[in-house]
Amino acid sequence: MSLSTDVIHGGHIRMIENAASLGELTVGVLSDQVVASYKRYPLLSCKERMIIAASLKGVAHVIEQDEMSYRSVIKTYHPDIIVHGDDWRTGLQQPIREEVIRLLSEYGGELKEFPYSVNEEYDKMEAHARMQLSMPDMRRGRLKKILGMKGLITAMEAHSGITGLIVENTTVVQDGKTYQFDAMWISSLCDSTAKGKPDIELVDMTSRFRTIDDIMEVTTKPIIFDGDTGGLTEHFVYTVKSLERMGVSMVIIEDKTGLKKNSLFGTEVKQNQDSIENFCAKIAAGKRAQKTRDFMICARIESLILEKGMDDALTRAFAFVKAGADAIMIHSRKKDPTEIFTFVEKFREKDTLTPVVVVPTSFNTVTEDEFRSRGVNIVIYANQLTRTGFPAMQKAARTILENHRAKECDDMCMSIKDIITLIPND
Repeated sequence: MSLSTDVIHGGHIRMIENAASLGELTVGVLSDQVVASYKRYPLLSCKERMIIAASLKGVAHVIEQDEMSYRSVIKTYHPDIIVHGDDWRTGLQQPIREEVIRLLSEYGGELKEFPYSVNEEYDKMEAHARMQLSMPDMRRGRLKKILGMKGLITAMEAHSGITGLIVENTTVVQDGKTYQFDAMWISSLCDSTAKGKPDIELVDMTSRFRTIDDIMEVTTKPIIFDGDTGGLTEHFVYTVKSLERMGVSMVIIEDKTGLKKNSLFGTEVKQNQDSIENFCAKIAAGKRAQKTRDFMICARIESLILEKGMDDALTRAFAFVKAGADAIMIHSRKKDPTEIFTFVEKFREKDTLTPVVVVPTSFNTVTEDEFRSRGVNIVIYANQLTRTGFPAMQKAARTILENHRAKECDDMCMSIKDIITLIPND
């Protein structure tokens, strides 16, 4: 049987007792990466959870299970029986159950299911674990941990509590593996747009912090914050202190000065790039201001956007890392990803450790696996929820106006019941 939890309760003990009564029991403890990909991030490491599992009465052997699928376990160990709760007959794990039945049938193995334990106290324990993960000190350092664990992570834009819940809870199963977004991106563009304001750093930090609060109250995933230019160095220092105290994991600031314009306008509008010296001083001041090793400052380089050339982008990247930047973001507005790939290749020739961040809004045909193979570490989907949400709302409004009633709009609408299930009661 498999075990993922770091909170052992009576339901788990009964399941282990039932499984042990059938023969010699091997427990597959799901790895940290697997647990984080379909559930919440584990409070305890896989190694610690394996020690706990091995100490339980009735457990003969413990192995690490590094995927949700049981394929490798079945092919390696040929168990006579796989034990699981009956909760996976429907929902997210149903395809995995069907695969287990098929693989076991190939050699006469058996799936034995026991009733899943439903208990209000168990739900309270899980809610308490999630609350722990949402606390600032627990949340802040998780981005570095997931980066170290996975090598490449993904972040999706969120601009409100409900979009945060969508990012938090959306999970898919493909080929026996589960996928979730690893972090949330709080975008200046999307935050401003949600408030009906232009993306020119008009929305002040107090308001931006309110958005962080709204999202943090209902989610547990790490947060990457769009810090625009960072403002004056003297102001950026206090922004770093505030974000770190709130539990944000990373702030990304771009090397531009003056009135901010969206990067995707490129050279169509006047945009001024900061000097290397000034921006390095801003990064260094921010690093001096932070109190923990968990918080990260990422330097976003606009050289390719402003057509300053590859050499300028690389010169800035190495200078910013030397000044203390924990990560480098390289941006482009071209659909062809060649210049992004070239930058990463040349950067990796001299620096194999500093995380590289990309935002594939324009060069959106590149897969995450290809980014990984080229040395990218963080992929941010920066505005897709905003860009899909507003057209849908416009269409609904237009449909009601055209038909003078709401009936024709029904097929576009999510039920109120489904919306409510997204929102936790606690």
